[in-house]
Amino acid sequence: MRAIQIERFGGPEVLRLVELPKPQPAPSEILVRVAASGVNFADTLMRSDEYAATPPLPSVLGSEVAGIVEGIGSEVDGLREGMRVAAPLFAAGIYFGGYADYVTIDARYAVPVPDDLSFDKAVALMVQGLTALYLTRQADPKGKTVLVNAAAGGVGSLLVQLAKQAGARTVIAAASTSEKLAFARELGANAAVNYTLPDHIDRLMEASGGQGPDIIYESVGGAALKDGLKALAPRGQLITYGALNIHKFSLGTPELLGLIFRNQSLTGFALVPLLTPDLLQESLKDLFASAAAGELAVTIGASYPLERAMDAHRALESRTTTGKVVLTA
Repeated sequence: MRAIQIERFGGPEVLRLVELPKPQPAPSEILVRVAASGVNFADTLMRSDEYAATPPLPSVLGSEVAGIVEGIGSEVDGLREGMRVAAPLFAAGIYFGGYADYVTIDARYAVPVPDDLSFDKAVALMVQGLTALYLTRQADPKGKTVLVNAAAGGVGSLLVQLAKQAGARTVIAAASTSEKLAFARELGANAAVNYTLPDHIDRLMEASGGQGPDIIYESVGGAALKDGLKALAPRGQLITYGALNIHKFSLGTPELLGLIFRNQSLTGFALVPLLTPDLLQESLKDLFASAAAGELAVTIGASYPLERAMDAHRALESRTTTGKVVLTA
């Protein structure tokens, strides 16, 4: 089978198309012929050895795919060959292998994909969709003013919508270009702020009625996190997640004093520890149904054939894409 492999760390040029043996399912697993693979910013950091964990070499990146069941282990019930399924490898503790023609996964983590939902949109609802959903559960936006940083990205574009659906009073979208801000408004954001402008904190305060956001969903890292704490409302909550915050996290005494004397909270978020097979099944089925019914807009910002994984990484690192970046068979 074809796969995209790295044999050394570096830029997008280290991604190489290779031939590897086709995997065979264990008794509790299924074999999936991949139709779409998700590309995440964490993949680019793993590729360059800048992530929290160093991948083994050689390694095939990719932690989420969707496709067709092509083989079933002897102990698997409830699935059959030819079914359309999502295979969230990350939920099963597998963070590699998705940039390939075939993957295997424990059948408990395979989720049926409705016929009226495309494979690429199913992929977009795994890491990104589940993250957005569980962020709204960890920091409930009902009746509150919330700020969504990177609001045009894979998580942010879904989070804007899910926060509104969960009853947020005001959703403020933050992004780096006017085009991305316009996109976030189309998804339902009440206000939009460009966080690259010098006066963006003033604009954020204005958009939040002078009080600051009650909740900030923060994934940009670096200065964006510190600026968020400056704008956060008293007793507000900033919830930090994503590869960039792991990569660029830095706080000092001024931020700590603000947290203490304004009774604010800084909360970390990691998706995988929150997922059991049953919760995964329930949550993904709900997301798939919402997307298939047109209640949740899923944006595929860029799609590349598997052999152009290098271009997909370059596009993602350019920070010009909106929505989800995928590889297709």
